[in-house]
Amino acid sequence: MSKQAFQLEEVVENSKCMAASYRVPSVVMMKGEGSYLWDLDNKKYIDFFAGIAVNSLGHCDPEVTQIIREQAGVLLHSSFACPTAWPYALAAKLVEKTKESGGMYNASNVFFSNSGAEANEAALKFARKWGKSISENKFEIICFSTSFHGRTFGALSVTSKLKYQEPFTPLVPGVKQAQIGDIESVRRLISERTCAVIIEPVQGEGGVRPVDIDFLVQLKGLCKKYQAALIYDEVQVGVGRSGTLWAHSKLPKEGHPDIFTSAKALANGCPIGATIISPEINQVLESADHGSTFGGNPISARVACHVLDRISNKQFLEEVQRKASLLHSKLLQLQVKYPDIVKDVRGSGLMMGMELSVEAKPVIAKAKELGLVTTVVGDHVVRLLPALNIPDDVLVQGVIILENTLDELFGNNRSA
Repeated sequence: MSKQAFQLEEVVENSKCMAASYRVPSVVMMKGEGSYLWDLDNKKYIDFFAGIAVNSLGHCDPEVTQIIREQAGVLLHSSFACPTAWPYALAAKLVEKTKESGGMYNASNVFFSNSGAEANEAALKFARKWGKSISENKFEIICFSTSFHGRTFGALSVTSKLKYQEPFTPLVPGVKQAQIGDIESVRRLISERTCAVIIEPVQGEGGVRPVDIDFLVQLKGLCKKYQAALIYDEVQVGVGRSGTLWAHSKLPKEGHPDIFTSAKALANGCPIGATIISPEINQVLESADHGSTFGGNPISARVACHVLDRISNKQFLEEVQRKASLLHSKLLQLQVKYPDIVKDVRGSGLMMGMELSVEAKPVIAKAKELGLVTTVVGDHVVRLLPALNIPDDVLVQGVIILENTLDELFGNNRSA
């Protein structure tokens, strides 16, 4: 039987065998339930991070746990060489629920992988093959400032942060970078050589910034004019986090993508990635153009079917929107109390960012000390990603801990 009990010192010692790209842990979690986590010392935390927007139904959801238990006792893995029924059921459900939600009107086919970066890699490959079916010179890709699409070579090539890119250059050629929200910057770059434009409808690592709807509609217009595939990366903001099933569900048909990607929350913690494509993209693909050993495994696919059914429910999404309004209002109260510290509160649904005039890392460190788990993006933004079904009282208590954090750190720096 595998070991169940650890001491922090033992974990720190074991961490010496981890690759240096991982930090030595200062806190190690032991268990979770709903919107709470407990560390090895049994200290309890409110979770405003949800495993980086993954555990949207909370930790150890009873229905999800039961599905995993049942499927693990039936068949754990067989691959698409000997497929199970679950990935096919999930593909049909993704297409159906996407259209019902007001999302990508011509969604037709799905490729499964294991993560958001892998889903984006598939999207870039599919777009390039589609582009080359039109012209051998149609291979360029446009991405945007303050974007993040993953750390694999293709995904990293369309991620704007030089800190992530520089140690691994040269990257995938043919990538150009436009300015987010500046349609003229796109016009200067797009051409008959462009096969794809990739963008997050709400930027996550870029500071929790929703992209203007008019800009996205204009972007689709340019893509249509130059026969470039528009790719929406919905890895972080998708599956209900924005208050609609997909962030682009809020857009008119004229702003819909040709490809969009999902991962993170799709199976509430079971590894999965999905790349959803239009018929035009699908028709150029052939057997073995891309693959994934674990993609569409029966546990992740079966859990994802359940997650989609629950989160796409109209009443569930209305509750997400209501909770988002509650969180936003409470954060605005913090801004009123600390106007010199809290510069901005922004986001979409239960993907919120609180921009500070000071470094955010000491703030999240103090918040963790007081019992709230969250994280920072950039240098100054506290990112808040609670479970979509977090109880109201827990949501409010989490903001109270944030307020206590600001009180302890900046109590003498309030604006008069």
